[in-house]
Amino acid sequence: MNAESETERDTRTPRAQVAVVVIGHDDAAHVTDAVRSALAQGPAVREVVAVDDCSKDGSAGLLERLAASEPRLKVIRRRVNSGGCGTPRNTGLGAVTSPYVMFLDSDDILPPGAAGALLRAAEGAHAEVAGGLCVRRELPSGREAPWQERLYALHAVVPHPAQRPRLVHDTLCVNKLYRTDFLRAHGIRFPEGRFPYEDVVFTARVLAAAPRIVLVPDRVYVWHVRRSAGRLSISLDRAGVENWRARTEACRQAYEVLLGAGQKELARAARAKFLDHDLRMYVRELGLRDAAYRRAWWELTRAHLAEYDADDWARNPAAPGRLVGRVVLASPEPCDLPRLRELAARPARLCPPYARAADGTPVWSHGLPQVSLEPLRARPVRALPLAVDGELRPGARGTRLRLRLHELYGRVAQAGPEAVEVEWRHRDDGDVVVRGGSVALVPCAGAHPEAPGTAGPDGREATWSGETAVDLAALAALGAGTWDLRLRVRFRDGASRDVTAHALRGAGLLRRSAVPSARQGVVLVQPYSTHSGSLALRVAPGVRGVLSVVRARLRRLLH
Repeated sequence: MNAESETERDTRTPRAQVAVVVIGHDDAAHVTDAVRSALAQGPAVREVVAVDDCSKDGSAGLLERLAASEPRLKVIRRRVNSGGCGTPRNTGLGAVTSPYVMFLDSDDILPPGAAGALLRAAEGAHAEVAGGLCVRRELPSGREAPWQERLYALHAVVPHPAQRPRLVHDTLCVNKLYRTDFLRAHGIRFPEGRFPYEDVVFTARVLAAAPRIVLVPDRVYVWHVRRSAGRLSISLDRAGVENWRARTEACRQAYEVLLGAGQKELARAARAKFLDHDLRMYVRELGLRDAAYRRAWWELTRAHLAEYDADDWARNPAAPGRLVGRVVLASPEPCDLPRLRELAARPARLCPPYARAADGTPVWSHGLPQVSLEPLRARPVRALPLAVDGELRPGARGTRLRLRLHELYGRVAQAGPEAVEVEWRHRDDGDVVVRGGSVALVPCAGAHPEAPGTAGPDGREATWSGETAVDLAALAALGAGTWDLRLRVRFRDGASRDVTAHALRGAGLLRRSAVPSARQGVVLVQPYSTHSGSLALRVAPGVRGVLSVVRARLRRLLH
């Protein structure tokens, strides 16, 4: 398609061809906002089908009153609650009369123009499925993070899903438009009843049918994340091991659906996605769970990973998710949880100790020598799971950031680390960055004198270190907030690696301090370790900052 025709396609008024299925249960506080966002899509939307899954909070009444003044809105009330999202979506799909259909959850919204953008793309590419960018919006902060941004960076037509294996990573059903007759012709529906992660299976069924797909960079869905809500969504309510059981079952079924349809490459990609995304996410949270959960989780995970074959493990064997999976599979009991958490971080960190087998081969540990780390030797330095320790120490001369880069089986010394670029990124607005300059790295004492960075005479792997001041005034000038530390290690050949710092724990290292300030009077500073073990910094300037810290602490205690 040439530029002129593409412009014509993008500016013409879309015909009313889209149905939006909105589902909800006991969500009176948000459901009308969701429905109104669908109705506000303009002429592209022919009908909105709102399915109330037997709510008891008055949701159905709100929808009926809205329907009385909106002829495009049809309300269906289920008499028995299904316990999940799949059944009401299937109910709504069955009532759709439009050529295309979208799905919307009651606590989310469609941004203006979403339906039109997807409809124009689908019609222009003669595609059965059109997908666009979803953003996760944290509430109440409003911080947004794009979902699978790489997949939707550019407009693209995918004649067959196997040509874009990355598609299996986007398991959402809500940021897409589907041809209704395509879904019905292939019998594609959601799993019924209480089936968490139903969209994982639904997406696999769609890809298994080999649709022509078009991808657009337009923002088409806003996923609201309410972590302090009284009732967490399924994706956030991960405290019980049943959630993990449901997730592994959904991933297992997705693999079987794709494999059964002859989509072997997509099936392999789905298993790789489980290791890289699902497994790493839950491993980062294992430290928050009790011993009983960890044992049950470990057993479930080993049973699931035992289904993987040699080809699954052979692909990209040095990827962090595969290393995590191999450790879990090799040990009958939970082990090395702090180190696994670091490896599951984004970006990954492989922290010491760095063990070797009797023949010198790098291995996970002396307790698990069967988990070889040999593939790390062939991994480019820009992709190595480098470990950098970080500590913040407030003092009379200001707050200092100390960094220490660990050797990794000789690879770091071979690359020649020279400096670390430091920046602080605001947690609620990632576009707000305070740069901390460049820190020169020097070999620590104990390194071999003829080869700095390699193992010293005592056999220990050596390290490089550097130190810099933290510009608290620049951070405090932007008010109370949380700042994530981001680092870029630069090597002598021009290569670089983006990393985060492992937060060292020790006497006084993560303690809140009051630092005198000429402008704010006082600044409260608290270094802390995130769920993935990364170093971050909370800053609260002045009296207002102190009060904000107190209020936040009370909110955490209450929830």
